[in-house]
Amino acid sequence: MGKPLASFSSSIVSTILLLASAFNILGAEGSIGVNYGTVADNLPPPAQVAHFLLESTIINRVRLFDTNTEIIQAFAHTGIAITITVPNDQIPHLTNLGFAQEWVKSNVQPYVPATNIVRILVGNEVISIENKLSVASLVPAMKALHTALVRASLDHRIKISTPHSLGILSSSSPPSTGKFRQGYATRILKPLLRFLRATNSPFMINPYPFFGFSADTLDYALFRPNSGVFDENTKLSYTNMLDGQLDAVFSAMKLLGFSDIEIVIAETGWPSQGESSQLGVDAESAAQYNRNLMQHVTSGAGTPLMPNRTFETYIFALFNEDLKPGPPSERNFGLFQPDMTPVYDIGILRPKAKSSIPTSPAPVSPGPGGPKEKIWCLPKPGADVEALQRNIDYVCGLEAEYCKPIQEGGECFMPNTVKAHAAFAMNAYYQGTEKNGYDCDFEQTAAISNVNPSYGNCKY
Repeated sequence: MGKPLASFSSSIVSTILLLASAFNILGAEGSIGVNYGTVADNLPPPAQVAHFLLESTIINRVRLFDTNTEIIQAFAHTGIAITITVPNDQIPHLTNLGFAQEWVKSNVQPYVPATNIVRILVGNEVISIENKLSVASLVPAMKALHTALVRASLDHRIKISTPHSLGILSSSSPPSTGKFRQGYATRILKPLLRFLRATNSPFMINPYPFFGFSADTLDYALFRPNSGVFDENTKLSYTNMLDGQLDAVFSAMKLLGFSDIEIVIAETGWPSQGESSQLGVDAESAAQYNRNLMQHVTSGAGTPLMPNRTFETYIFALFNEDLKPGPPSERNFGLFQPDMTPVYDIGILRPKAKSSIPTSPAPVSPGPGGPKEKIWCLPKPGADVEALQRNIDYVCGLEAEYCKPIQEGGECFMPNTVKAHAAFAMNAYYQGTEKNGYDCDFEQTAAISNVNPSYGNCKY
């Protein structure tokens, strides 16, 4: 689209798992993010946006269309997973390793690990734009940038990919016939897929049923009940257009021998307003699409050709953007108005921000201590040390008071280990909130315990 934009108590496990499966911050599968576009003159300051997303929503993945310093810094110590983007016009320069190293030194290294940058996108829809120099430079630039990350010891933290429009396909209907455009398949996309496989990075696509529906297929595009579409080649039935688009991409990848690479939905959305004559362009349709989208991609149902899987998905967009060119619909893809009020409700606001989300999970089953038995939020056994360190950075960045006892000289400083300090910080945060299940998620590295971890003078 080219937009520069311990164990859980059994009584709460179902609620926690539901939220965790849909909004896992680090697990690539099944996580929901937003595209933070900035083509507007009325948006709130980035620091306010970061605070809003952290405190008032359950969105914890954000894709940026550039490397805006103010925005990247605003997300420091939030734990929100950030994707940054190399502008298309810089791609040819990045084929030079020296330039790539300087780019990483300027745009990445000053901000990590405080800001949780997890992915760099080299351009956006480069192949569809058809600038010959940028297309030819795409894979070499990705390789040089990866080498720069390796030399900076950041390649395990940050992955590299590039998003594509459905214009890379020469055939997409029925889905089993999906194939890449002639001339690009073997020359560009096969080397690109080989790079993604070697670096364990996803293939990213921008599918928009909004741009593919007609009056006859509106229900099909919006995930509403419909007669479906039957693929004669595979004898599989499709009940929504997004599945058809994703399977067409999968078929094209499989044709080149790369069916094992994860697919990420880098952009998809639906406008809430447009021309008065436009069919299906209204807040109700937009809410239906995005709400059904979230439920579908996180359900684990997958698609007919890719069953039993979830998809990391980024909704376009965070805000309505009043300076975007084109028809009115282009300026009305936002989930929120610039004053951060929702354009419509799709269930992403936290309880304290909106009552449409349950205010708390099911209560913990009372133990010997009765209904008021205290519970603690502690690291899971075997939790990754780097993830626990990020949890410490996140909590201490939010509120210094949470972490005073684990500072040198504090009553909980010893043992001086990441796990011990993370346990105290994570629990301090949990006790300081409303004790909702998602407040003890921490990238799925934590769990509720009824065993008091306090020791000596260190009181949890």
